[in-house]
Amino acid sequence: MNVTHKSQSPATMPAGVKDDFPILTKKTNEPPLAYLDNAATTQRPREVIDAIVSFYENSNANVGRSVHSLSMIAGDIYEDSRRQVADFINAPESENVVFTRSATESLNFVAMGFGNAHLSPRDEVLVTELEHHSNILPWKELCARTGAVLRVVPVDQTGAINIETVGSLIGPRTKIIAVAHVSNMLGALSPVKEIVKLGHTVGARVVVDGAQAVAHLKVDVQELGADFYCFSAHKMYGPMGIGVLYGTRQCLNEMTPPLVGGGIARDVGFDGRPTQYLQVPHRLEAGTPNIAGAAGLAAAVCYMRDIGLDVIERHDNALVRLTMDGLRDIPGIILYSPHGGPKGVVSFNIEGIHPYDIGNHLNSCGVAVRTGVHCAVPMADRLGAVGTVRASFGVYNTDEDVNRLIEGVRGVRPGTWSKQHPVDRFLKVAH
Repeated sequence: MNVTHKSQSPATMPAGVKDDFPILTKKTNEPPLAYLDNAATTQRPREVIDAIVSFYENSNANVGRSVHSLSMIAGDIYEDSRRQVADFINAPESENVVFTRSATESLNFVAMGFGNAHLSPRDEVLVTELEHHSNILPWKELCARTGAVLRVVPVDQTGAINIETVGSLIGPRTKIIAVAHVSNMLGALSPVKEIVKLGHTVGARVVVDGAQAVAHLKVDVQELGADFYCFSAHKMYGPMGIGVLYGTRQCLNEMTPPLVGGGIARDVGFDGRPTQYLQVPHRLEAGTPNIAGAAGLAAAVCYMRDIGLDVIERHDNALVRLTMDGLRDIPGIILYSPHGGPKGVVSFNIEGIHPYDIGNHLNSCGVAVRTGVHCAVPMADRLGAVGTVRASFGVYNTDEDVNRLIEGVRGVRPGTWSKQHPVDRFLKVAH
């Protein structure tokens, strides 16, 4: 990371951070790119790219397969990455961290590896209306397989979860509670600690989708008390194709391997003897792991730490306030603002104009945002919207990016998208 940074106002991020990201310093865009689609995926700093390239150039070998030097080096890189991630979220030990392909896979692993073994007919799984599909569909499928019942915590149009409502829905048959730490559509912050305490009073396991939190907040899994916590590297300046499943030692030990194959067992035979699986986390990581991805994730963790999680949070909050203040003055604007302000994202619409028309116009201005339902159809239904425009922020975004967004929105006029594509449910299948 560059170290000769100067302060900006009102955002608190050191100047020059954008120079750390090769894709944002290219001169091929006219006007230059204002990348505000970070909730979908962030860009990668040079340190992350270099870590991945270095692995393939200098250390490429499989782990746990041999005693030759390259394999040993690769193993050290992989396990050091696990330790870096564990420390980043304040896990008690590195063995609490399981590497997966994504937050989506992590949530599915919990549903398959833990849920299948612990749910019976008429048991209950609790989710909220604001969840991403990745934290809805695994539980729907789990309930269909086991005969358990899926119960839904309603939220209001700001994404607020009423903790008393949660308490009223929790009972002796509640076995799993799944909740997003931060809503990907609205940026609403969930009362995770309170939900965990309520769940634990009846012995339920609490699963937290942290995909939208880890890049914006300091996450302490021990303080939260969650049994499982899931996130993806690519939303926190790391590579695509690698994610994290944190679990308490007890919960991970209670999981059956959701995938089986090479690298997870020490004894396999055909004579009727039971398969002897390795200890966690290795028995939950079947097959060749994404070692280069783990190295890139560790580099992303170091990058964020070098900046400072408190600096990142203040910077994000300042850009969110600047964006909302600027958008409020635009005629016809509809702002979806959670109580206490959103974390890292601002979702909005303009009366009478289709979200895709807005996104298309902003693209012509060199401003990249996300349009659609953001894989959160129940929340879109709660808002009564076919979708929203979502601007989301990263460490490299500046006041100038926000100003270009606001000026672009001011220039939006009704277009032809909604005439070409009926809006009944078209956006409901789009990210």
